[in-house]
Amino acid sequence: MTARPQRICLVRLSALGDVCLAVPLVRTLQHAFPEAQITWVTTTPMLQLLEGLGGVEFVLTEKASHPLAYLAFYRRMRRRTFDVLLGAQASFRAHFLYPLIRAERKIGFAKNEARDAHYFFVNEHVRGRREHLLDSFLAFAEALGASKRIVEWRLPISAADHGFAEKRLGSGHWAALNPMASKPERTWLPERYAAVVDACVRRWEMNVVLTGGPSPKEREFGHDVLRRTAKPERVLNLVGQTTPKQLAAVLTRAKVLVAPDTGPVHIATATGTPVVGLYAVARPELTGPYLSQHFVVNRFPEAVRTILGKEAGDVSWKTRVKSPKAMALITVEDVLKKLEQVLGPPLRE
Repeated sequence: MTARPQRICLVRLSALGDVCLAVPLVRTLQHAFPEAQITWVTTTPMLQLLEGLGGVEFVLTEKASHPLAYLAFYRRMRRRTFDVLLGAQASFRAHFLYPLIRAERKIGFAKNEARDAHYFFVNEHVRGRREHLLDSFLAFAEALGASKRIVEWRLPISAADHGFAEKRLGSGHWAALNPMASKPERTWLPERYAAVVDACVRRWEMNVVLTGGPSPKEREFGHDVLRRTAKPERVLNLVGQTTPKQLAAVLTRAKVLVAPDTGPVHIATATGTPVVGLYAVARPELTGPYLSQHFVVNRFPEAVRTILGKEAGDVSWKTRVKSPKAMALITVEDVLKKLEQVLGPPLRE
């Protein structure tokens, strides 16, 4: 019988949505091994969402290309030993960290699913399946003998964060819209977003809050959507104006989030807010909102067929359709039908 782990090291550096999806792994480990010490190696930007997560020690590193950055990490970790390392990131920059972490067991992704020679840096592998990324994280807990899956988050959102959301949104019914993804090919068309905003205002008598990151491109895209709406006074533009925890607090107050394949999809899921996800570039079964798959607009099979000339069942599980034509396959009516499933019949047409 394998000894129960007492010291567990988890490595997941990015991105924000993926880190959010890894939180149920931590909750599952805490349930199965309440006596274990859990250390999470991550980066400073991710700590903006994770800081305060109960029962977890965070060790920060940088996704750096210079060897001196790894030397600093080695000096912090050289006197520490773990029972197990969970290598939940398959990238060259993360792989440079694995030899610097002392652990008898180093568990990584399945051999046929990992990239960047991941299998050279670990000595065990989880089973490989066609499954959601969250489930692939939970496979690490299963490898340690944790039989019960705990799919919950309990993100450490402070009273100040909730106060920010209350002050900015006030009362009333809100829909949230996060229009831009980190990859341009995943972003929908601004005029179609504007049509969805107008429908939320007109059909369901809702206010709309726009969310997004602080980059100039995201700010400009948010302004572009706002300029195209019929009633901009019913729209609150918070693009670039929230921290990750403030964003989580804002999404807690929304009845629904409309968004493409991007991190806020998973933050909304963590807060219990339904998500109408817009997916054509990647499979929603892989990266979509974990608890809102039935609300997703899924044009991935059509994108594979029309752009790649293949069937979705014949391409790899992690195939991306990296074409601006993919998201254009999603229509406004597609989204409104899903919104009706979440919000109920329109109050007026």
